Amino acid sequence: MTDAQTTLSQTNSTPWPNRPFHRQYLMRQANNLFDFFQAPSLNPKGGFFELNDDGTPIDAANSTRQIHGTARMVHCFAIGSLIGRPGSDEIVDHGMRYLWEKHRDQRHGGYVWSLDDNRPKDASKQAYGHAFVMLAASSAKLLGHPLADGMLADVTEVIERRFWDDKVGAVREEFANDWSGGTRYRGQNSNMHLTEALMAAFEATGDKAYLTKAERIAELVIAKHAVPLGHRVAEHFDENWVLDKNYQGSEMFRPSGATPGHWLEWSRLLYQLWVLGEKRLSWMTGAARELFHQSIELGWDQTHGAFFYTLDWDNKPIMREKLWWPVSEAIGAAAFLSAYDTTHDYFQIWYRKLWDYAENHVIDHARGGWLSELKEDLTPTSRLFVGKPDIYHALQACLIPLYPATGSLTKAIIEADHTIRHYI
Repeated sequence: MTDAQTTLSQTNSTPWPNRPFHRQYLMRQANNLFDFFQAPSLNPKGGFFELNDDGTPIDAANSTRQIHGTARMVHCFAIGSLIGRPGSDEIVDHGMRYLWEKHRDQRHGGYVWSLDDNRPKDASKQAYGHAFVMLAASSAKLLGHPLADGMLADVTEVIERRFWDDKVGAVREEFANDWSGGTRYRGQNSNMHLTEALMAAFEATGDKAYLTKAERIAELVIAKHAVPLGHRVAEHFDENWVLDKNYQGSEMFRPSGATPGHWLEWSRLLYQLWVLGEKRLSWMTGAARELFHQSIELGWDQTHGAFFYTLDWDNKPIMREKLWWPVSEAIGAAAFLSAYDTTHDYFQIWYRKLWDYAENHVIDHARGGWLSELKEDLTPTSRLFVGKPDIYHALQACLIPLYPATGSLTKAIIEADHTIRHYI
C-alpha cells in the first residue's frame, strides 16, 4: 500500500459502493455493456454471435456457438430483466430455446459443447458446459421462464448420473458424445463454475442437495489442495485428484501453472457459500481472504499493473498477458469481502485501485465493451482472445457492488426489489 493510499483510507473512508455517484457510475457501465452486447449478439439462426472489438459479429456467415457463451448470455440477460433492462426477456428466451432445442442431445442425453449453423461441431459432453447450463436454467427460473424447470431438472440429473463422483465430491471432466471414453483429467475450473451454479440452483429451488455438493467441491479444491499450497489454487489433476504440476493444456481453457484470476473467483464464491450455508463452515472466510491477498501479492504486476494470466509454481509469470476477466472477478471479490471484513480498509482500497485500472485501461470508451486482452505493458493485443468474448465477467463486476452480499447476484436483486416494494 502506498502512503497516498494509506492517507486516502484514513481521511476518506466511505466505501465507494455507498456513494451515490459511484453507484450511478456502476449502473451506467452495466448499461453500456448491455448496449454493446444485446442487439449485435443475437443470431437469427439461433444462439448468439461472438463479437469483434467494434461490436460486429465474428464469422457471421457460419458462426460457432459454444455452450458456455449461450448460457452466460441467458444468465446475464436474466439479470438484465431483474433490474429492468428492456429487451432482456427476448434474449433469455432466445438463448434458452437454443440450449434446449440444439445443445441438448435428445439421443444420448446431456448438452453438446458447440454447434455451427447446421450440426454439432464439437459434440463432446463437458462438465464446464453443463455447469453453465445449470446456471442459466437457475437464473431463468427466477424469471419464471417456461423451459427453466425442465432444463434445471434435466441438467441436474445428467450431472448427478454422468459427471458427479460422490467418492471425492467433485465432477469428472469430459466424455465423448455417447458418454464413452471419459478422460483421466480432472480440473478445478469446471468444479469452480459448478460451485457457482449449484449455489444458484439452491437459491432458485431451496433444495439443499445443491448446496451440499457445492460445499464438498470447495472442501476438495480449496481446503484440501489450495490451502496447503499457500492459498494458491491448483488447476490440473489426474483421476485420483493428485496434482499434476507439469500439465500442459489449452492456453485458453486449461493453461499450465496457476491462474490468479481463479483465486479471486474462489475468494468471492467461498464467502457466498459461507453465507448460504448459514455461516457454519468458518474456514471459508479465512481462506477467501488469503486467496485474495495471494492473488495481489503474487499475481499483480507491480511495474505495469493488472494480473498476469498465469504463474509457475515458483510464482513467476508464465503468460504475461493481462485479461479482462481477472480484474472483473477481483472487483466482485473486493466488494463482497469488504462487506464482511470491516476491521480495515484493505479490500476497499483494492476495490478502488481495481476500478481505476479498469476505467483507464480496460473499458473501451470509444467502441463499447471491455478490451479482452492487453500485453504486459497494457497495450491492446489479441494473441489469446479475438474481439470481446462475452458480457458475463464485466457485468457482474459492475452489479455485485450494488447489492447486499447475501448470495448470488440474481437472488440479491430479487431480495432488494422486495425490500423496495415493502418500503413503498
